[in-house]
Amino acid sequence: MNLTGRAAVVESAGAPFAVTAVEFGDPGPGQVRVRLVASGLCHSDLALQEAGAPFPVPGILGHEGAGIVESVGPGVTAVAPGDAVLLSFSFCGACGPCRSGHPAYCLTWFPLNLLGASRGAESGEVHRAGGVVQSHFMGQSSFADYSIADVASVVKVPADVDLATLAPLGCGVITGVGSMWNVLDPGPDDVVAVYGVGGVGIPAVWAAAERGAAKVIAIDRVAARLDLAREFGATHVIDASTEDVVARLAELTAGVGVTKSFDTTASPVVGSQALDSTAIGGTVVIAGVAQPGVMMPVEMNGLLNGKVLRGVVLGDARPAELIAELIDAVASGRLPIGRLQKRYPLEAIQDAADDMHHGVTVKPIILF
Repeated sequence: MNLTGRAAVVESAGAPFAVTAVEFGDPGPGQVRVRLVASGLCHSDLALQEAGAPFPVPGILGHEGAGIVESVGPGVTAVAPGDAVLLSFSFCGACGPCRSGHPAYCLTWFPLNLLGASRGAESGEVHRAGGVVQSHFMGQSSFADYSIADVASVVKVPADVDLATLAPLGCGVITGVGSMWNVLDPGPDDVVAVYGVGGVGIPAVWAAAERGAAKVIAIDRVAARLDLAREFGATHVIDASTEDVVARLAELTAGVGVTKSFDTTASPVVGSQALDSTAIGGTVVIAGVAQPGVMMPVEMNGLLNGKVLRGVVLGDARPAELIAELIDAVASGRLPIGRLQKRYPLEAIQDAADDMHHGVTVKPIILF
């Protein structure tokens, strides 16, 4: 049975979110229809809102959904109506990367998550007067009253959890924590620098501190975010709006450089700066989502002393496993992600986006 409800639709590149009435179809094979309780707002949503590509518009963004399973499509046994779930990214589960435990590098990741391709003739769709509204973003499109999600995107969680607080685990938190634990893997002798301490960077700071890194350096242009980074384990902070970042990093490392750097900013200038400030044999991991075609200049000879520059998607995480571990960390009070959040009704989603863009809110949570 089709259901009516609201969705925040991006009508064209650069257009604001517009809350409008839509109709949600029945879930198709391998799909789950989820009644959303909340959704985090991520910088990736803002980047695609601005570009209107590669995800096609008009369309529904959102990829940190949390809610209750309303119905399931044919063949779905992992969850049942009434289950509490978090939503993460989609993957095929059958290709080489998926079978080897790296679903974030699924060979069909881009069409499943970013290109808005229909999932088949029997797929559930979102409609309004005038036709189909694209709704397959990151396997979920969670800025709506309901999500027709791929079952691979759905992670069952305990019934008594606070879904609104946990919503960002599906992307921002697993990206920050996963990038630190699965890729950089710092130890007690490492100096870690995190460039950009927002909804991804602050969880990365926490993850580095959890691993006992010798120093955890948070770098940002917003003083309030640097204060939060200290709460989450940063041993040192650098205000990039007033300080010379390269000089300060040289001072903090006695000229040796940073051994593990994580850049969330999507700025080619910052990425190059991170590489220049990296120690011999050190690693820089890039996670920020830049606009298509943006190039980062790299001084090639600087790589000859063993420096590593690599990218990461979604922390190279296995969502169900890492989300379960992080739920325990939140429940124990070790990971106070509620400190990053401000809640907004769906009708105020554009206000939330503006606040995030201007650094007013680290992690907006949209409530339904």
